[in-house]
Amino acid sequence: VQLVESGGDTVQPGGSLRLSCVASGFTFSIYTVSWYRQAPGKERVLVATIVRDGGSINYADSVKGRFTISRDNAKNTVYLQMNSLKPEDTAVYYCKAVRILTTYWGQGTQVTVST
Repeated sequence: VQLVESGGDTVQPGGSLRLSCVASGFTFSIYTVSWYRQAPGKERVLVATIVRDGGSINYADSVKGRFTISRDNAKNTVYLQMNSLKPEDTAVYYCKAVRILTTYWGQGTQVTVST
């Protein structure tokens, strides 16, 4: 069982990135998937969630209108499109897959927004 995030990078304020979370070893399409982030010295916080068929999506207030979560179940992948990035978006970004009592986490990908 694996969740592997990728796409993190260093970008300037106002820039964009697309993160990917690729799943293997379990039936990804029936799991609700979320993106979390953890800034240095801070707790891990929820960024966005998408249910298994993409019919319900939720965002943290801090990213609404800038970030878009989507999924392609045929590719076992969830994406996080991040636009208009701000320095306060700097963090390690993690994806999490949940179904009933089963939870899987990825290892994270670093996003740094800096001049």
